[in-house]
Amino acid sequence: MKQDFGGDPVAVRETDHYKQEYIQSFVDKWDQLIDWDARARSEGRFFIDKLKERGASKILDVATGTGFHSVRLLKEGFDVTSADGSPEMLTAAFLNARRHGHVMRTVQADWRWLNRDVHGKYDAVICLGNSFTHLFSERDRRKSLAEFYAALRHDGVLILDQRNYDAILDQGFSSKHIYYYCGEDIKVEPTHVDEGLARFSYHFPDKSTYYLNMYPLRKDYVRRLMHEVGFQTITTFGDFQETYRSDQPDFFIHVAQKRYEEDVS
Repeated sequence: MKQDFGGDPVAVRETDHYKQEYIQSFVDKWDQLIDWDARARSEGRFFIDKLKERGASKILDVATGTGFHSVRLLKEGFDVTSADGSPEMLTAAFLNARRHGHVMRTVQADWRWLNRDVHGKYDAVICLGNSFTHLFSERDRRKSLAEFYAALRHDGVLILDQRNYDAILDQGFSSKHIYYYCGEDIKVEPTHVDEGLARFSYHFPDKSTYYLNMYPLRKDYVRRLMHEVGFQTITTFGDFQETYRSDQPDFFIHVAQKRYEEDVS
């Protein structure tokens, strides 16, 4: 089975198309792309520490992929539920968790109707790996953020990351994929970028190439949407640092608090 983008790949700008992009052969190479050990070294304990600082124990990973972050959190003793829209990804995640000595609780779920399939309230929702960029309409983005918000306890936190599309749109692509895509001899680059599409190619050592069509989210736009759906305090990190030049980071990480904090100044 091959990816199908039709006759005009840059015209494919719809949320549901991700189901045709994450075909089995691409999923089978995903861990080669990430390189779990290298990625763990590059991000350190950033997400673990952010969750522990907030006293979070029950975590919903809404974009588990092949399970990298879910497995790391399981190893740290968190109670994790792992969701993804791709059944192929969930199967890979479950097998990865088993190889690491854990039984993963998995749920296939579309973010836009998350609480239909995922029940209960969580201390934290994590949406990592540039996954939010798969949503092509503002309606889908607002609906998904509202679903994340509803899945959280009253003092919960959402941690969501994204590529630095501001830099890509305004200055061109310069990522060394130091933090997120750590696999050796794998080339990741955009083949087309405009304000409504970032089409990335993934070239593997066996000469195979895959593509993902994603929406280039600007940082301030994402922060505004988070505020508008109800998140009170949002801190944005650049490649795991709170202080950065806006053009430097490959990725932004937004940490959004649901809890209302009074101004005591």
